[in-house]
Amino acid sequence: MVKRKDEKVVAVNKRAFHHFFIEDRYEAGIVLQGTEVKAIRQGSVSFKDSYATFQDNELFLINCHISPYKFGNYANHDPLRKRKLLLHRRELIKLGIKITQRGFTLIPLKIYIKKGKIKVELGLAKGKKLYDKREVARQKAIKKDMEQIQKERRF
Repeated sequence: MVKRKDEKVVAVNKRAFHHFFIEDRYEAGIVLQGTEVKAIRQGSVSFKDSYATFQDNELFLINCHISPYKFGNYANHDPLRKRKLLLHRRELIKLGIKITQRGFTLIPLKIYIKKGKIKVELGLAKGKKLYDKREVARQKAIKKDMEQIQKERRF
């Protein structure tokens, strides 16, 4: 993930990189209510078990928990409501084909603020098997050992 200077990252889905191989990334706008915007700016977002799915040729974010705004009143939002994601039509068509034919899943990777607008980075993901997770852990340990050996040789 590359952090640009014009964006402020609010929340990151760390579990996504452990459970999935991320093939491609997409930036999407999100339709929010007023108290949701304030809650996101406070950083009260949870991605646990959230994903994006198509319903009537539109893309929706499901199970993304945005906590109620602390100072909200009767106008507070439902924390788990489905939220519409905004992408160009050609991107929606391309994603729809990949999801139905190749067995990919769309998962949110991070929520950030870019030029005053709240954006969601979606990852086109394929699930990892247990042996894949072990292999990634093994490669990470080997890399860490190699770096340690190189660090000791410098001194």
